[in-house]
Amino acid sequence: MLRKIVEINEEKCTGCGLCIEACHEGALQLIDGKARLVSDSYCDGLGDCLPKCPADAISIIEREAAAFDEEAVKKHMENRNSPPETLACGCPGSSVTVIKKSAGCSCRTEVEVPSQLGQWPCQIKLVPVNAPFLDNCDLLIAADCCAYAYGNFHQDFIRNRVTLIGCPKLDNVDYAEKLTEMFRLHDVKSITVARMTVPCCGSLVNRVMQSVINSGKDIPINIVTIDTNGTIVAE
Repeated sequence: MLRKIVEINEEKCTGCGLCIEACHEGALQLIDGKARLVSDSYCDGLGDCLPKCPADAISIIEREAAAFDEEAVKKHMENRNSPPETLACGCPGSSVTVIKKSAGCSCRTEVEVPSQLGQWPCQIKLVPVNAPFLDNCDLLIAADCCAYAYGNFHQDFIRNRVTLIGCPKLDNVDYAEKLTEMFRLHDVKSITVARMTVPCCGSLVNRVMQSVINSGKDIPINIVTIDTNGTIVAE
C-alpha cells in the first residue's frame, strides 16, 4: 500500500541514537553505527523521531510499504523490553552478552605497554573549564566504556590528544554547559568523540555538537562508534 513512512539519510546520520529513544514503536535500531528502519510494519509514519534528530537526517516520505501493524509492534516491544538478562535500569546497553574472543594466553603480557594519557584529571566532571592543557589541543571526548571495549584505545585514540571521559547515563549530569565554556575559553583544534553503539551514548554526541554551536566556535568534529565486541563500526 502507498503510505507515509520515515526515511533515514545514512550520510547525514551521526549514529547519536536519539531517534531510537524517541520511537515508541521500536521501528528504529542502531546498526553498524547508523539508525535504520528495521520493519515498515513497525513505523506509524507520524514522525515522533524527526524533531529529535540533530543532524536533520530523518524525513517523512510517501512510498509503497507494509501497513502499520499494531499487534506486531506490541509483540516486538514486549520482546525488546524483556531481554534474557538486563540490569534493573532496562537500558539496552546493560544487556548481558558473552563476547567470544580467539584463543590465546590469559596471563599478563611481559611487554610493558605505556599509557598515552597526557593529563590529569580526565573525567569531564573533574576537569576545570580553565585547565591550561585545553589550549590549542586535539581533544578526545570518550564514553568511558570505549577504552575497555577497544583494545588499542591508548595508541589509536588517546595518544597526542587531551582526553575527557564520561558516561552520559551514569554521571547523571548534562555536560553541555561545561563543555560550552571549555570551547569558549580555549582554542581547541579538533574534537574526536568516541562512543559505543548503545543508544545511551548518543546523548554524549549530541551534547558535544550542541556545545560547539553554543560556544560560537568552528571546531571540526569526528565521531567514532565502537561495537561491544571491540570493532569500529563507523568513523
